[in-house]
Amino acid sequence: MSDVTLAIGGRSYRVACADGEEAHIRRLGSMIDEKLAAMGGIEGQAESRLLLFAALLLADEVFELKQPKGEDADFAPQLETLATRLENVAAHLEA
Repeated sequence: MSDVTLAIGGRSYRVACADGEEAHIRRLGSMIDEKLAAMGGIEGQAESRLLLFAALLLADEVFELKQPKGEDADFAPQLETLATRLENVAAHLEA
């Protein structure tokens, strides 16, 4: 197990991850931070509320990508894997 420190919304979060997954977890943390930054006006908001909004925005993107679109329907298994990884990251952030 490794530890990774993520900078999200101006705060630092230390999360555990499997060896070799550090770069991937950092990329996911960056995605969450970008969502928060895109929301704007986050000063003064509760940490849990901000993370909830970021998670909802990312979940919405995953949901849209999961919708069958003809030949794109073949991507469903990969999207399931992505959703599982996002849920794992969220679980680590809550720990």
